[in-house]
Amino acid sequence: MLKLSVVVPFYNVRTYAPDALRSLELNAREDVEFLLVDDRSTDGTAALLERAAATLPGAVLLGRERNGGLATARNTGLDAARGLYIAFLDGDDWLAPGHLTRTLAAIEALGCDFVRTDHVQVEGRTRTVQRVPYGPESVVADPRAGILPASRSTAVDYPYAWAGMYHRRLLDRGLLHFTDGLRTAEDRPWIWRLHRQARSFAAVGLPGVFYRRGISTSLTQTGDERQLDFIRAFDQVLADTAADPESELLIPKAVRTYCAIIAHHIGSIERFEPAVAKKLRSMSADALARMPRTALDAALDSMDAERSALLRRLRRKAPAAPAPGAAA
Repeated sequence: MLKLSVVVPFYNVRTYAPDALRSLELNAREDVEFLLVDDRSTDGTAALLERAAATLPGAVLLGRERNGGLATARNTGLDAARGLYIAFLDGDDWLAPGHLTRTLAAIEALGCDFVRTDHVQVEGRTRTVQRVPYGPESVVADPRAGILPASRSTAVDYPYAWAGMYHRRLLDRGLLHFTDGLRTAEDRPWIWRLHRQARSFAAVGLPGVFYRRGISTSLTQTGDERQLDFIRAFDQVLADTAADPESELLIPKAVRTYCAIIAHHIGSIERFEPAVAKKLRSMSADALARMPRTALDAALDSMDAERSALLRRLRRKAPAAPAPGAAA
């Protein structure tokens, strides 16, 4: 068995793909495979990947018949992965030389299900190290320790799949696949599931992934309807968490995070197309109406005045939720 499989989806990133591919070459080893997933690119990215597949050690080119989005493209790579460990990279980001070897050494030494790494955020010429929001470093712990408290940023609020490495046993247990078809926030249900169901993890530092923000190819920069998939993603977080044996403990965190994301999108609603902005308001109001009332009240009371007022106004516009046991 190979030591490591690296899943790298690409979609219309011709400008940035060469950086990603060069960084993979600087991380190549005989026991590492690079699963290059072309999500039906239309801008020349596919041709770059075909050339890379012929020259990059360990490269395996996987072409999708139709565009499915990041979650589905990652799943395509996971289905083909042969490594004992799994890692991710996005096609518009890049790795520091030797980063995979250092991370692999860390997870092997610790013997845990997964490790989380810091990363470098790149905006133009500015680079900033972003830390995993979790206390002890290189100490193996129960992943549930990375969920609470609800009142501050924790490891589940650091959802980036590429910021870490994962033992194959998680893949075999069905914990590494993403929800097919989610176009954004696909990593939110994923990271919550890992922290609820994996048995061990550690934060290890190692900021070797360079993550581009603010580029036109990123879905986070668009204002079209795909952005609204965050509603579906967080509905899944709430549903999965509600079924957890410790749901009473965890639901307040899930609700508060959901509220914070809604406030973020409503607060920058001008970047959305008018029809999408209208739909965002409606869907967000409906989402607030579905949330457990006690947890929602607590979340709104704990937020700053501006976000709390925004969400309370939105909440008042929502249709009344049916009483428990009422006929549909």
